[in-house]
Amino acid sequence: MSVKLNDKVIFITGASRGIGREIALRCAQEGAKIVIAAKTAEPHPSLEGTIYSVAKEIEQVGGQALPLVVDVRDETAVVRAVDEAVAKFGAIDILVNNASAINLGSTLDISMKRYDLIFSVNVRATYMCSKYCIPHLKKSSNPHILTLSPPLNMQAKWFKDHLAYTMSKYGMSMCTLGMAEEFRKEGIAVNSLWPKTLIATAAIAVNFPKELYEASRKPSIVADAAYAVLTSKSRDVTGQFFIDEDLLRERGVRDFDCYALHPGAVLFPDLYVEG
Repeated sequence: MSVKLNDKVIFITGASRGIGREIALRCAQEGAKIVIAAKTAEPHPSLEGTIYSVAKEIEQVGGQALPLVVDVRDETAVVRAVDEAVAKFGAIDILVNNASAINLGSTLDISMKRYDLIFSVNVRATYMCSKYCIPHLKKSSNPHILTLSPPLNMQAKWFKDHLAYTMSKYGMSMCTLGMAEEFRKEGIAVNSLWPKTLIATAAIAVNFPKELYEASRKPSIVADAAYAVLTSKSRDVTGQFFIDEDLLRERGVRDFDCYALHPGAVLFPDLYVEG
């Protein structure tokens, strides 16, 4: 039996656009209270979405929203956001570690400044947001941490072309591996979710050739998979590395054409997923 999300408080990092926004809207449809923790307060010249525009969308579909300007690299900002969320809504039931920085540069090409950024946004922020939300999650009847990170596949091919990025994403997944066991007795579910194919987000549009973007799926497939995880009983599902399509198939979904950016197109596998 699934757990309803109405009145659950969900803290989502990087929720001003893309997958984070889709997860927020999917959960808000059931009346969830969404904390939108992201940097984008002013419209970007080429990218849609701010924390305030997403807040309006959340309210339009029946949820409640708390938009907060948060740089997930800033410990003070994260602590303040967690405190504001609890002050506003009285709890935190779910944390979604969605914020991520991508750079597919090689070892010689990537600058140390960029390296530090990737690790701060990916590994450190995942660890830090989890650390400060866990005391509140312990009080929830069905607490979840869901991190957007891949299965731990240690084949060299996933490291050789973009070592820094792979280490950072695997660092996020190691948080799932360790925290799932560390907080198992408290009943906190800690899982990772990763797309089977490329997802049509701004990050893919910027970092990949156009033909790969066109061979992608909509972010809604990841949101539906996230919803499936977050409505599971937390003591029944933890320490898992879910792939969106595989999870939805297990839950009875058969039509995946509706998720394709171009139905019928040959889809391109995401990084860390065998084609």
